[in-house]
Amino acid sequence: MQLSNDYLAQHTLSLAEAGVQLPSYKRSELDIGIVHLGLGAFHRSHQAVFTEQVLEQTNDLQWGICAVAFSNEQLKDQINAQDGLYTNVVCGKTQSFQIIGSIKQALVASKQMPDVLATLALPSVKLVSLTVTEKGYCLNEAGDLDIQSANIQHDIGNITSPKSAVGILVAGFLSRFYKGQPAFNVIACDNLPHNGDKLKKATVALANEINSELANWISANAHFPNTMVDCITPKTEGSTVAAVEENCRYTDSVPVQREPFAQWVIEDIPSMARPAWEKAGVMFTNDVDGFEKTKLRILNGTHSALAYIGSLLSIDTVYNAINNTQVKAFISELLEHEIIPSIDAPAGLDLADYAQAILERYDNPSIRHLLIQIAADGSLKIPVRTLEPIKENLAAGRSIERLSIVVAAWIKFIVARTEQQADIADPKNQLMQQVVSGFTGDAKSDVSAFLAIDGIVEKELLANQQFVDSVVTAYSEIDSFLASLA
Repeated sequence: MQLSNDYLAQHTLSLAEAGVQLPSYKRSELDIGIVHLGLGAFHRSHQAVFTEQVLEQTNDLQWGICAVAFSNEQLKDQINAQDGLYTNVVCGKTQSFQIIGSIKQALVASKQMPDVLATLALPSVKLVSLTVTEKGYCLNEAGDLDIQSANIQHDIGNITSPKSAVGILVAGFLSRFYKGQPAFNVIACDNLPHNGDKLKKATVALANEINSELANWISANAHFPNTMVDCITPKTEGSTVAAVEENCRYTDSVPVQREPFAQWVIEDIPSMARPAWEKAGVMFTNDVDGFEKTKLRILNGTHSALAYIGSLLSIDTVYNAINNTQVKAFISELLEHEIIPSIDAPAGLDLADYAQAILERYDNPSIRHLLIQIAADGSLKIPVRTLEPIKENLAAGRSIERLSIVVAAWIKFIVARTEQQADIADPKNQLMQQVVSGFTGDAKSDVSAFLAIDGIVEKELLANQQFVDSVVTAYSEIDSFLASLA
């Protein structure tokens, strides 16, 4: 087949192969109603796709998206060169291709902050959503705003040119506050328990450093619903770009690839203006916490376990890890004996069935989800995904043996990366590498030193000798454990 060299854009949509789903609404009439902070693959495979489905079904064109990258100017330019269009490649037993048109404009905060703040001040903007990862919330170990963070310190003194996501929110609110405009509402979409509550608390705290009246106004007028998001979205690779060109008859420089499954649960706030996302399958409920905890522990918790154990076994992807019979058996036992017992199931959800469905989603050869990608930011992820169920299991007298192995594997992973002089993507990377460089080979002293790193383990849990002993035992036996899986 003769391939077209034309790039995807509004005027080249007619080039697309017949099987490619195209936007059917008038994109020229699309208004910006949502500003999204964090122009990454996950937003484009998840929230933007749900919004696309609503635009298709309702023709309610007030909900176009202005997507803001923090520093990736190349991605911003590529998105805008394609008129905001890109291809969502759904990888199941077969591949399907949909051109997403819900993004009206892309900006980059590091170079276009005045434009970002001007967009946040538009009367048409009613929502701001975020996918900025756990570290983007600038929280300390207590879940409060980290006032000592360099970005937060900068924003306190320079709120009209903020660097942090929280600072951008405050700057946006500040403009609307002074102009007498209604507050926008904020939807956090990161894997953080009570993400909306924590983001609101951090936003109000930073606003209070600027103007106490502004802080009170945000607290009284802006909604920050808690949410749970789920859709496995690996980093886009060259094979995805090639698949689009081969199957769609155009060139797309910024496609995304994802699994067929996607879920979005949002705290139901009836007075909040929003797209009719329920028409696209989004669940609105008063029990986000139950779904959030279930997903964080069963999916994200086993993801972290696979990331560290698999990496130590020189396995590269989730698919390859779960197709190691011994690794899968360990994950299944971890779920059955230590993760599922730590969760109170939301009404109507069978946790065993949910866990089995997660394992089946991992067993998808079309999704190359790199373990090294999942292993990033362990100092932020492990406390939520692994240490929280450990704490609850200890209080209930349940086993923590397998969860302790996950903690030990994480420590061993940091040791291995340090010895290899390889990069560790983590906000505490320097501190962790400094600590493990001083390891003596004595499991008790080494593990105790690592667990004592500030901001990783809560003091109450660190004082629990059963927990420390369990991790020490797991770490002392980690090499033989890994050998049993190989």
